[in-house]
Amino acid sequence: MTIANWCIAAACLLPTTTFLLAKVKSVQEGKKTGGGMYDNKQPRAWAARQTGWKQRAHAAHLNGFEALPLFIAAVILAQQAHADQGRIDLLAMAFIGIRLLYTAIYLANFSSLRTLVWLTGIADCLAILALA
Repeated sequence: MTIANWCIAAACLLPTTTFLLAKVKSVQEGKKTGGGMYDNKQPRAWAARQTGWKQRAHAAHLNGFEALPLFIAAVILAQQAHADQGRIDLLAMAFIGIRLLYTAIYLANFSSLRTLVWLTGIADCLAILALA
């Protein structure tokens, strides 16, 4: 399995991991205060009630899933076209780094910088696609 393929797997896990932070923190806080815990019976309703960084974690989680189709398609199409695997791997690793940075910036609430990093991620995917 190529590095780029491992990056696809990582990109698929990143969104869930992002929101898991908010869920775990909510459980920890709920144990201390006796309330506000994550509700696994109604997770979407719980997510809708979140504020601050937990709300941003949910938004980053959703955006992570939105970014997946272009990234996955770009990697697969470039590999099917027998593009240079080393370049595909480097760009795929860059995408993972960009998504990690994007998530950190999103959680920190730097909206303008977040948009710039998001555009960088899209450009990275288009660069992979251009190899095809």
